[in-house]
Amino acid sequence: MIRYRGKKKVIDKVKELDAFSKVPEEYVDSTPVGGTFSVITFFIIMWLVYSEVSFFLDSNLVFRFMPDTDMDEKLRINIDITVAMPCLNIGADILDSTSQSVFGFGELQEEDTWWELTQEQQVAFDSVKFFNSYLREEYHSIWHLLWKKGHGSVRMTVPKRKTKPNRRPDACRLHGVLTLNKVSGNFHITVGKSLHLPRGHIHVNMLFDDTPQNFSHRINRLSFGSPANGIIYPLEGDEKIAVDENMLYQYFLEVVPTDIDTTFESIKTFQYSVKELQRPISHSSGSHGVPGVFFKYDMAALKIQVYQERENLLQFMLRLFSIIGGIYVIIGFINTVVLALRAGLSNTVTAEHVKKKDYQSAPSTPVQKNPLLITPDLNMSLNLIKQ
Repeated sequence: MIRYRGKKKVIDKVKELDAFSKVPEEYVDSTPVGGTFSVITFFIIMWLVYSEVSFFLDSNLVFRFMPDTDMDEKLRINIDITVAMPCLNIGADILDSTSQSVFGFGELQEEDTWWELTQEQQVAFDSVKFFNSYLREEYHSIWHLLWKKGHGSVRMTVPKRKTKPNRRPDACRLHGVLTLNKVSGNFHITVGKSLHLPRGHIHVNMLFDDTPQNFSHRINRLSFGSPANGIIYPLEGDEKIAVDENMLYQYFLEVVPTDIDTTFESIKTFQYSVKELQRPISHSSGSHGVPGVFFKYDMAALKIQVYQERENLLQFMLRLFSIIGGIYVIIGFINTVVLALRAGLSNTVTAEHVKKKDYQSAPSTPVQKNPLLITPDLNMSLNLIKQ
């Protein structure tokens, strides 16, 4: 007999190296337990995959300081302030370190109103005040949530008045947007209208020396640039009630440029920190100055860059596959243990059932009579003997 000693085909050698050999379907036994665990495994894997993909797309926020070299950028300030004095008696102006004419910055709208809010307005303002205060105090614990989800409720505005009191307006609402140079400046509200000069302006306040001055004010909006999710404006929702007629309120703002580049927004805006000081003006007591509300802002030399840092795609895929494989192996092990316990319990019950059945079907053993037991026949025989 001639034996073929030729070389094996390449495909045969590849088959010998198969580490993922398949079991024929006729040897596979499907059970209800396995089907139940398969459904559970499917939902667990789907939930974990969704969580991992969401985490990958969400990524991490990175905050980096860098020098601010964009000197030609403009600074936009959004203002909505109510002062407890008629618009005729006060004036609002702004002057920066370049001494540029205030007409180039824009114009604030003056609206006569009433200091006392309606119930609807008071509820809305108290909500802004409460939430903004809470966010300032708890920012260290919820900053991640703010940057991811935002805080639109704090950005709501006080609704317009629906009912007007039957008296003359006693307050002035100043609101609008000013476009400023990105340099330090001073926005202020004081007594008297202003007269613009080539190198600045002056306020004509001599006509109001005998007029009561009440610089109680309510800040509905004071921000720089466009609103962003994670930025909190600390003065919004602030309210000051004057305890003296000649009160000076000073706010010192440090404005920080902030570049935000995330999945959902890419803007250039500003955030600020604030320090405040208030004191009554009394020249006889040595407390000099001009009563009013002053916002002195200065630009920071550094800016903050906020961006998202995503995980490497290869690392994400490896972690995702390891999670799927791990869940599959663990559930498979649990399935094997449950089937083994079920089989053992089933064998035990079957053995006891068979034993009980054999015992009931076995023939009964005849009862041996006691030789000393006297039966009726024996009694008759004894009686005959006696006779």
